[in-house]
This record gives sequence, structure tokens and C-alpha cells, in this order.
Amino acid sequence: MTDRPRLRQTTGAAGARILGFGSHQPDKVVTNDDLSQLMDTNDQWIRDRVGIIERRFAEKDELLVDFAVAAGTAALADAGVEPSEVDTVILPNCTMPSQIPNAAAQVAARIGIPSPGAFDLNAACAGFCYGLGLASDLIRAGSAKKVLVIGAEKLTDWIEPTDRANAIIFADGAGAAVVGAAGEPGIGPVVWGSAGDLVDLIYMREHKFIYQEGQSVFRWATTQIAPIALRALEAAGVQPSEVDVLVPHQANLRIVESIAKKLRAKGAREDLLVADDIRYSGNTSSASIPLALDHMRRAGTVKSGDVVLAVGFGAGLSYAGQVFVLP
Repeated sequence: MTDRPRLRQTTGAAGARILGFGSHQPDKVVTNDDLSQLMDTNDQWIRDRVGIIERRFAEKDELLVDFAVAAGTAALADAGVEPSEVDTVILPNCTMPSQIPNAAAQVAARIGIPSPGAFDLNAACAGFCYGLGLASDLIRAGSAKKVLVIGAEKLTDWIEPTDRANAIIFADGAGAAVVGAAGEPGIGPVVWGSAGDLVDLIYMREHKFIYQEGQSVFRWATTQIAPIALRALEAAGVQPSEVDVLVPHQANLRIVESIAKKLRAKGAREDLLVADDIRYSGNTSSASIPLALDHMRRAGTVKSGDVVLAVGFGAGLSYAGQVFVLP
């Protein structure tokens, strides 16, 4: 009997960091007044309830894959990384029209990334944070060298147009980040979890339309997400006062403000920058965090070296957060 062979293990980088961001939204702007022509609502009611002023809706012939290609291409350009350098593509989303084929392989081929590991990830609105955590761990384990993470959604395919509770919230778009090796960590450990006993708060009704118990989700998010954000800070060894930018999933402006208030009560600075991209982009699920950050970078609101605390949460109920440094 021969000895069993000893298996090799890869070794990776000491840390991982974000190298660049990119985003894309469809051109069609939909205001609250536009929606009031379709349902019993008005601009002030929507602003007071969720904080949204306008959002972007795709045309019927625009696809989730199209958004992802545009955002991914922009992120690679921002990072100064050639498509040939990317070996892994992770595409968080929950709104592909079919489960097969996945979006990641299609997007990689269209961008010109040769033969990468490519897979979709469904953690709903927490998807980007899940994907970023996986990218960092793959690089540190030696399984990947450069990873493209793209959160992309076409939520309007899954919304009843006259649904007063949901059609005012959701929108379309994509946000992407390129992740590479670093001599020291630029991305903190992901802190993630789920509340599977609450899956019936957000689900696909009749396999056609997204439905959620809005008030129950609001109560859960405003009580449970700030503690998760604090756990992410602790895991990264960062104090609340050291955070420059807070980017919660853009679900509802009142939820965003509640999380920020609770973090300030725990020591976050009064001048903490808080993403409020939901006002002009709506809720874009797994795209919302990178989309918000790319908009803030382009506006000059944030700068290279800023310490970011991101936390995503949504259907599942899934949640995840981490600390990272802006490129």
C-alpha cells in the first residue's frame, strides 16, 4: 500500500485592496411626478416615505448584462488594469431573466477577459459586500490575482408597474470594483450572516414580481444593521471615529440616516460622509453600494485613502459588511 500523496496548497498575498471603481445607469430618468401618472402617489409622499426624488429605468431592450459590461469596463479603466489581467469575475445579482446561463461568463467574454473563473452570486442587496469579501479571500488564499466584482440589476423586469409600495423604490444600474493584491490589507474581513426565519418578508410573488413587507423590513434594518456595521469595524480593528465614509445599501433614506445616527452615538464623527445616492438612483439592490461610491468619487466628495464602512442587507434576509480603503 503506497502512501497517500500530499496535496499542495496555494499561497497568496498578504492582503487585498480595491484598485478601481466603475458604474453605469440607463439614460431614462423617472421622476416621482412620472410615477404619479401610473398610480395613486405624489412627489411629497415618496420623498417623505423613502427619500427618492428620481431613479433610472431601463428600456425593454436593455439588459442586465449590458449594464454589467459597461460598469466592469469603466472599473478596469479606472484601475488601469487590462482585461487580460483579470482571472476571476464575480457578478452579484438577483434579477437575471433566467438562472442559466449566468451573467458573469457572458460579461467576461464581452469585456474581453480570457477564460476567467466566472460566477453569479445571489445575496440580494447584500450581494456586493458578499462578492467583495470573496474576492479579498480568493486573493489572500492564492486562488486569484485580480478579481472583477460587478453588482448589476434590472429590477424593473420584476416589479409590477402600478405597485404603489415597490414600484416607487426599485431601479436599474450596475456598479463594479477591481480587486487586487496588496502588501498590507486594504479590505477588512467580511462580517456576514442571515436571518432565514424572516425570508417571507421579501420574496418573488408568483415567480413574477418582488414583494416585501415594507414596515417589517424597515424595523429589522433600523435595529439590526448598525450592530453589524460595528462588528465589521471591530473585525477590521478600526474605531468608529476613524471612518471617513459610510455607505449602507441604498434601500431607504430613513434607514440610511438611522444607521448613521446610531454609529455617531457609538463614536463616529459628526463630519462622517454618508452616501445618499438613493435620492437620485433609487434602490438598485446589489449595485447600490459601488454605484453610490463611484458617484461620490466622480463628484469629488470622497478621496483616495478615505476609510469606508460598507454594509449591505436585503432579501434572505442576508447581510454583510466590511471596511476598506478607497483607491
